[in-house]
Amino acid sequence: MTDHDVRVLDDSEYRTAHSLFRGTLHHPPAPDDQWEFVRESYEPGRAFGAFADGEMIGTVQSFPSRLAVPGGAVVRHSAVSRVGVRADWTRRGVLSALQRAQLRAMRSAGDVAATLRASETAIYGRYGYGVATRYRFLTIDRRKAGPLARPVGRVRLVEAEAGERIAWGLFEELSPGRAGTIARWPAWWGLNFTRVVAEQNIKFAVRSGGTGGSGDDGYVVFKVVPGEHDSSEDKPTRLAVLDLWARNAEAWADLWLFLLGVDLVAEVTTFGRPLDEPVEWLLGDRRACRVAEEADETWLRLLDVPAALSARTYRASEPVVLGVRDAYLPENAGSYRLTAEGVTKVDDEPELILDVDVLGSTYLGDVSFSTLAAVRRLDVVNPDALARADALFAVSEVPWSGTFF
Repeated sequence: MTDHDVRVLDDSEYRTAHSLFRGTLHHPPAPDDQWEFVRESYEPGRAFGAFADGEMIGTVQSFPSRLAVPGGAVVRHSAVSRVGVRADWTRRGVLSALQRAQLRAMRSAGDVAATLRASETAIYGRYGYGVATRYRFLTIDRRKAGPLARPVGRVRLVEAEAGERIAWGLFEELSPGRAGTIARWPAWWGLNFTRVVAEQNIKFAVRSGGTGGSGDDGYVVFKVVPGEHDSSEDKPTRLAVLDLWARNAEAWADLWLFLLGVDLVAEVTTFGRPLDEPVEWLLGDRRACRVAEEADETWLRLLDVPAALSARTYRASEPVVLGVRDAYLPENAGSYRLTAEGVTKVDDEPELILDVDVLGSTYLGDVSFSTLAAVRRLDVVNPDALARADALFAVSEVPWSGTFF
């Protein structure tokens, strides 16, 4: 018998939950003006609280979204966030109880998958989440970059309100796109841009007028952090790229050329860009662009394994039988026969056996079965099956989300 219970929160409890979550990150409660935006991001039935002796001791929440999977299909998806347990109640099963309730609720509601961004990497594997996409952070010495190309279209600065409206519309058109990208819920824009545009001097630039068209086809959101303009190495003026999306390669290149052309900027930095984004190939000196960090981005949890496996496409290869284990959603467990034509749950003996978090890591194509077998993350019954599984799950584009929450 536990000394706490878990239930869905009502709207009168959201602020308590949010303050508890912020407290676990060692931040004070949100001030009233910030809470106005945060309040809109809570939706009925999506926030859970753990209680003991009438006090809230833990919380978890999710946002409604959609996830693109290999082959172009889009599945129902929940973006999990605001996970926290009060410091005096950690390591007593509170988070496990919250996770169990949330996972069951999301699956019952019809979600095929859930994702989160992990503040601590040791926590979420036990609940079935696996690293499924990665991203990189770039630092570009603008003074040495020397771009090789010239813009084709026009990039214009747009005032904040109009810029956010255009960016939102373009994002809705362009995403979910590549595997791993997700739909953004309305409150995402308010929290990430509307609330902070003025105080952080955030700018919007929109690209249009390229080859074959005259409409808007890309945008970038950025801010400039002023420093010294005398080439000071200690405090250079930095332009930080916060969000950049483009309909095609031409629009993408023009947006980057615009950023690299902003005067009185010493460095251009990026937050969480795709591993395969070829920024360095735009530069006369590719060494002006360096990878400051590469990190895990998406932690993916398959809630409905049969539906998830059936939603994505597979490359041509001989069949393979995977054995899946899932301690929190046992209905996912079993053997699945995968072919280039689709997926069937079978009674056959599996050739590869893996936990659901490891399947989540392979699902979007970011890491191969052979790699995970080499580090002993799965059980290999038939070694020949590794090559077949790798071939079936192979993708032509590195998965990436591009949305932090």
